[in-house]
Amino acid sequence: MRRPLTLLLLAGLSALALALCPAAPEKPDLDPAQLRELATHVVTGEVRAIYERTEAEGSWQVTRRVAELAVESVEKGEGIEPGSLVYARYWTRRWTGWGAMPPSTGGHRGLPDEGQRVRVHLARDAYDGFTDENRDGGYNVIGANGFAPPPPAPGEGR
Repeated sequence: MRRPLTLLLLAGLSALALALCPAAPEKPDLDPAQLRELATHVVTGEVRAIYERTEAEGSWQVTRRVAELAVESVEKGEGIEPGSLVYARYWTRRWTGWGAMPPSTGGHRGLPDEGQRVRVHLARDAYDGFTDENRDGGYNVIGANGFAPPPPAPGEGR
């Protein structure tokens, strides 16, 4: 009689441990060298506006955003000039389905706010750290952590 009770207790504890563990590994951050190497463009500027749309996609709630960025400087890439605007696309999502979230990612992290200065690593017509389907001429933020703190502005000290 004691053995079935012990097995039942172990099964219950195992189920509890699985329920409390994170269900899915998150996409790891790229280090600064990886971000720069993967990016077709790296720009620094101020986020002037953020536009977003949220919709259900199967068991996910997906929010797609576009940051309107007033470009201060261009560290890598051609076709973007200081003083121009660039529109950087990024996304997040959350699991709304039944049960544990399958192995996946929540999308981009470290999202900027309007008025914030940022350095953005972008992919244009290239692999963006999630997919290589970006072939429409737009700029996608690279990987989960493509937004980074900017270098000091001219006249700012560290």
